[in-house]
Amino acid sequence: MSSNRSLRVAVVGAGPAGIYASDILSKSGLDVSIDLLERLPAPFGLVRYGVAPDHPRIKQIIVALHKVLERGDIRLLANVEYGVDLKLEDLRQFYDAVIFSTGSIRDASLAIPGIDLPESYGAADFVSWYDGHPDVPRTWPLEAREVAVLGAGNVALDVARILAKHADDLLPTEIPANVYDLLAASPITDVHIFARRGPAQVKFSSLELREMGKVPDVDVVVYPEDFDFDEGSMAAIHSSNQTKQVVKTLTDWTLNEPSEMKASRRIHVHFLHRPAEVLGEGGHVVGLRTERTALNGDGTASGTGEFHDWPLQAVYRAVGYFGSPLVDIPFDDLLGVIPNREGRVVDVDGEQLPGVYATGWIKRGPIGLIGHTKSDASETIRHLVEDAAEQDGTALHTATEPSPAAVTDFLTSRGVPVVEWSGWEVLDAHEKALGEAEGRIRVKVVPRDEMTAIARGEQAATTV
Repeated sequence: MSSNRSLRVAVVGAGPAGIYASDILSKSGLDVSIDLLERLPAPFGLVRYGVAPDHPRIKQIIVALHKVLERGDIRLLANVEYGVDLKLEDLRQFYDAVIFSTGSIRDASLAIPGIDLPESYGAADFVSWYDGHPDVPRTWPLEAREVAVLGAGNVALDVARILAKHADDLLPTEIPANVYDLLAASPITDVHIFARRGPAQVKFSSLELREMGKVPDVDVVVYPEDFDFDEGSMAAIHSSNQTKQVVKTLTDWTLNEPSEMKASRRIHVHFLHRPAEVLGEGGHVVGLRTERTALNGDGTASGTGEFHDWPLQAVYRAVGYFGSPLVDIPFDDLLGVIPNREGRVVDVDGEQLPGVYATGWIKRGPIGLIGHTKSDASETIRHLVEDAAEQDGTALHTATEPSPAAVTDFLTSRGVPVVEWSGWEVLDAHEKALGEAEGRIRVKVVPRDEMTAIARGEQAATTV
C-alpha cells in the first residue's frame, strides 16, 4: 500500500459491533478512511430490531452509537447488501481491509420431533416482526390461547412478556401499528416458559425478570416443585450477585398464594423441564411434551424418563441466535461463525485471509452483552493495526481503486439506492415526528422501499 494515502477499511454491518469497531479503529492512530456498510436502510442492527419496544432503557444505547456516527469521520453506506450489491472481490478493489460484523440474526435450531409444525416459531422471527423489521411479513398468526416459550434467556422473557402484555400498555412505545392491532386481537391467556435446568442456571438478567413481574394484569406463576439446587447451583449463587438476585426473585414468587392471582393473563415459569416433542394433530400444534430433568451436582441436568404433556396451540423457541454464511467467506456451519483467530479470518487450512477480519457475534457466537462487544472489537482492531504495520504488506490487501468516490460510483452504476448518514437523519426525524403526533417516542417506518424513499428525499418526510 502506498504510504501517501489513508488506509481504506470497510466494516460490513452497522450494529453495535460494527460501530464500536469503526470507532476504535478511528482512534487507533492509523491514517484511516472508514466506510460502514449496512444492508438495511437504517443503522444500529439488533438495538433497533432486536430489543423489545417496551425496553427504552436498552434502546438508549442507540444514543451512544448515534454520537459516534454523527461525528462524520466514519461514512455510513446503508441499504447496501454484501453478497448482493457487491462481493469480496468488489470490496478488494476499494479497500485494503474488510471487517465483517454481520451478527447472528437466525434462530438456532432445536432438533425435537414436531418442531417444524406450522405453529412452531423461532423467537428471532417474532422479535423481528414486533420490532418492525422491513424484511419480515407484516402479519403474524396470533391465534393461540396457550403458548410455550422454550428457553431461559432474556429473549425468552421478552417474547413471553410481549405475548402476555395487553397491547394498550405498549402504545406509548415505538411499536408499529400493525403489531399493535394484532396483539390487541390476540386471545392469549397463558404463556409457559420452559427451562431445562434449575433457577440458578437461567440466563435471565435480574432486571428483566423483575420487569416481567410488574406487567399490568399479568400474574407470574412459579412452581415450588420445579426448584432444586445442587452444589453447582449454590456455587453459582455465592459467586454471582446477578444469579443471587434472580433466584431470590423467583423464590419470592413461589410464595404467592394462588387465591391472590386474579389477572386475566398468566406467565408460568417451569424449571427442570426439557422440551422433548412438539405434539401435533391434523398438522397443527396441540401441545408440548417435556421430560423432567434432575441436576447432576455440577449445574448440568439429565433426563429422568418422566414426561409431561402440556396443552398448547403454539410454540416459540428462544434457544439462541445463529450466524448466517457470507458469500466468498469461510463459515463454520456447526458454530455459526466465521472461522478466525482473535478476529483474523482464516481459511479451511487455517491460513489467514489477507485483510479480512471479523468482530461481534459473527466472530464469537451470540453470547455476552454490549460490554463484551467493545472488548471484542478492540481485539480485532489491535490485530488489524498490527497487520497494517507489517513492512512487507502481505497481511493486508492493497486496494486498486482506493478513492472514497470509487465505491459510491460503483454502487450507483449498479443502481443501488445508497442511504448515507444525512439520509438516515431525515428518516430518523420523520419517525420521531410521526411519534410526536401521537405522543410517542417514534413510530417506525416499516416498508423498506418507504424507508429508502424518505431517507433519499424521494418521498416527503413528515414535519411537525
